[in-house]
Amino acid sequence: MRYDLEDKVVVVTGGSRGLGLDLARSLLAQGARVVICGRKEEGLEAARKELGEEEKLLAVPAHVAKEEDVENLFRQARERFGRVDALVNNVGMNFLTASVVDTDPATWNKIIDTNLTGTFLCSRAAAGIMKEQKEGKIVNISSIAGRKASAGMGIYGVAKAGVEMLTKVLAAELASYNIQVNAVAPCMIRTKFSQPFWSNEEVYKEIVQEIPLGRIAETSDVIPAILFLCSPASNFITGETLLVDGGSCVF
Repeated sequence: MRYDLEDKVVVVTGGSRGLGLDLARSLLAQGARVVICGRKEEGLEAARKELGEEEKLLAVPAHVAKEEDVENLFRQARERFGRVDALVNNVGMNFLTASVVDTDPATWNKIIDTNLTGTFLCSRAAAGIMKEQKEGKIVNISSIAGRKASAGMGIYGVAKAGVEMLTKVLAAELASYNIQVNAVAPCMIRTKFSQPFWSNEEVYKEIVQEIPLGRIAETSDVIPAILFLCSPASNFITGETLLVDGGSCVF
């Protein structure tokens, strides 16, 4: 399936592994020019080698919760490719936590900064470029955890709920510049990020009991939704969150 993304410039945060890496691979296959970022240089180098598209790929070390890193990321993207057509705020971070009231502020800040503050900083930087262009797409990766309170994932859920409201606010603020802002909210995806959950057979069974389609998502289930929201096919859609959850939120 083609998504009319030939030569579009797409920034994918957290593009060195998991969903982000598979998304970068799919974007390159669609003919897009892709900028990926990650915190660790060794991870980015491995992604460069795996993806192989030297002419159409730029990899930049960046921590999305650090303003100077984000500014450098988008400066390099613009210097290399001249524009930014789409941003996918894919970076996410979570680990099992105690109840919110029993969590220390440092843990709270770490999870909120990576998932929500990073989305804000990258969206702000991308919007500055897109406003000049009078067009652009921002796609935020949320989660059903932002809609359903889950044990051990409370802070992550709060952050993702914030991402969905940020999506609506940015959509309203940027509509007059022909910038569409949407989100994709998957259920658990089979990646290294979520491996502590799905690799435990008992935990996996509990998770799947709440998914009508009877399994967790693969990256290939989620990527088409992201490509669609990056493409001209979604030009009249903004402020929406597309659930890719196997029916999890039906209950």
